[in-house]
Amino acid sequence: MVTLQGEASDPANQNWLPCSNVTITNPLITDSSNLILRLEMGDPKLFVPYWKMMSDKCSVVIEGWKFMSHESDASNVCQYLLPELGDAIKRIHSLVHNAAIQDKHIIVGTGSTQLFHAAWFALSSSDSVRPINIVSAAPFYSLYLDGVKALRSGLYQWAGDAATYDKDEPYIEMVTSQNNPVVRSASQGKLIHDLAYYWPQYTPITHHADHDLMLFTFSKCTGHAGSRIGWAIVKDIEVAKKMVHFIQVSTIGVSKESQIRAAKILGVVCDSYQSLGPKGSEHFFDYGKRLLRERWHRMRQVIGQCEVFTVAKPSSAYCNFTKESFETNSAFAWVKCVGGIEDCGTYLKNLGILARPGRLFGVGPEFARISMLSTNDEFDELLTRLLNARREYN
Repeated sequence: MVTLQGEASDPANQNWLPCSNVTITNPLITDSSNLILRLEMGDPKLFVPYWKMMSDKCSVVIEGWKFMSHESDASNVCQYLLPELGDAIKRIHSLVHNAAIQDKHIIVGTGSTQLFHAAWFALSSSDSVRPINIVSAAPFYSLYLDGVKALRSGLYQWAGDAATYDKDEPYIEMVTSQNNPVVRSASQGKLIHDLAYYWPQYTPITHHADHDLMLFTFSKCTGHAGSRIGWAIVKDIEVAKKMVHFIQVSTIGVSKESQIRAAKILGVVCDSYQSLGPKGSEHFFDYGKRLLRERWHRMRQVIGQCEVFTVAKPSSAYCNFTKESFETNSAFAWVKCVGGIEDCGTYLKNLGILARPGRLFGVGPEFARISMLSTNDEFDELLTRLLNARREYN
């Protein structure tokens, strides 16, 4: 029998690697002078303290005989989807009002990464002489490009920034967050809306997203990245069937242990907002928004004192979920180096900060992406090093 707890794994220094060219100390972290901050990934460890508080509410007990079959519900288009997870997904979207789900099909995948591969497969044509082009507006998610290149599929190929795409050929556009499609000649285009961050801790929920194919991920919704659960909401049943076929031939389904854990945790989030959870506890989305807002306030204060970096001004809108207007609290900081620094990623690495360079996202080397979802100690150390950059630069 296996018992799964609600909290995520939180090794004290999980995102630290040795670095020979860094001599920065922080009283909050011992022995940090020769360590590098790994902030290139979106590991959502910011939310670990919340789920530790809620651990007893999220535990799942799985007997040894449970979940031994590949299938969950043979009558469903996605026969691998556990009914419990399907119900939890419908419930969380009904709570947040961030996606129209009625009369659509839910496809579960091993993270959203498997799902956008499945979607590319489903929207491509095996009869076409040429592979269909895949585009996304820069800065795009770097795994789109990496994923296309890794598989080297004959069905689709990477065609770059959607803003500069001008070919009179069929294409698939990856539309991220709440951005609008960029390619103007939409007659031959098929759209996939990647809404991983369309949750109220990151951005105001302005409307029900109602698109033909939408992608969501458990890791960005609640922070449980290690469970590797994502879901697609698909309008066209034939597209949904082709996506399920891709999952069948690639992994023969999706872990039921992960699905049942995701269903439990999504249910706990919903219960807390519907007065079914423990009294006096802070609701998850409110908790996440508060922490990210505080972090962004501190980050902008540091950047404002620094003559080396800039960050873009955030947008603001009224949120239908929280019933208030607030600024976007992005999970990542898009940092731009100024003052003649040409390679932001390399400059940050010399400060002991491992960020993802802008070239991986289709933008210039003067940009880099830094995760805002690290542990509290790591975030404090990040701010210290950014301030040290100002002193070193001057």
